[in-house]
Amino acid sequence: MSTISISHVSRWYGNVVAVNDVTMNVGPGVTGLLGPNGAGKSTLIAMMGGFLPPSVGTVTLDGAQVWRNEQVYRDIGIVPEREAMYDFLTGREFVVANAELHGLPDPGAAAQRALATVDMEYAQDRRVDTYSKGMRQRVKMASALVHEPSVLLLDEPFNGMDPRQRMQLMELLRRMGADGRTVLFSSHILEEVEQLAAHIEVIVAGRHAASGDFRRIRRLMTDRPHRYLVRSSNDRALAAALIADASTAAIELDWTERALRIQAIDFARFTHELPRVAREHNIRLLTVSPSDESLESVFSYLVSA
Repeated sequence: MSTISISHVSRWYGNVVAVNDVTMNVGPGVTGLLGPNGAGKSTLIAMMGGFLPPSVGTVTLDGAQVWRNEQVYRDIGIVPEREAMYDFLTGREFVVANAELHGLPDPGAAAQRALATVDMEYAQDRRVDTYSKGMRQRVKMASALVHEPSVLLLDEPFNGMDPRQRMQLMELLRRMGADGRTVLFSSHILEEVEQLAAHIEVIVAGRHAASGDFRRIRRLMTDRPHRYLVRSSNDRALAAALIADASTAAIELDWTERALRIQAIDFARFTHELPRVAREHNIRLLTVSPSDESLESVFSYLVSA
């Protein structure tokens, strides 16, 4: 099991700051690296993979410096976003070449296993320049997996994949995370991250904005009103009782949902007062559901903060 540690890392290009004083640890399991386009995700992955030195700070893999340390590539597999490939090779030749670069004892067998893992055996003898974008992504994935690394760094890996290919890759990454590998993938598509990542790291304008499970992050954002959808045996009476309490800022009766939409400005007090008020007025609570703990809502809050 491996951990990548990033300590006070910044990277700038002339007067442009791409990554600004980022500190984080990425350990076993699947981690989603989230951020808008241009936030610094690709720069951060390039530094984790040893392709780019930090301007300041350190990036280590299990305590060893990554930059100018070729030994780390025994443990790291990388799928870059860039399309630069040897298009004159077949898919199999491309993966075999990577196996040979790693000095594997049987490059052909290792390449065959990796191609089978990403379901590309059927097209392995076609040239790369005949592949669709999704197929190119899968061959890049096979080349990253050919030496069975403990760490996998993926920059927008789902780009160009059809829904079936996307589901297959998600299942593969879940299995790898469950097996104890360290998997980090970047994405700006929130649905992908929500379905796959147990842990997220959020980068906004080059800075580290948040870390953890997105629902936990939402609950820590006490400066933002928490929104709930509440159904009860007597919505009108519940609304009248709650609106007078300091924990709520607004309550709306949603006729379509047949429920109350409540903005709570004091999360801790609201979670205590809601059941107390319901008991006091003999009201049964049928549904209490946070309506802004989706990854989309959390991400929107963080980007606009």
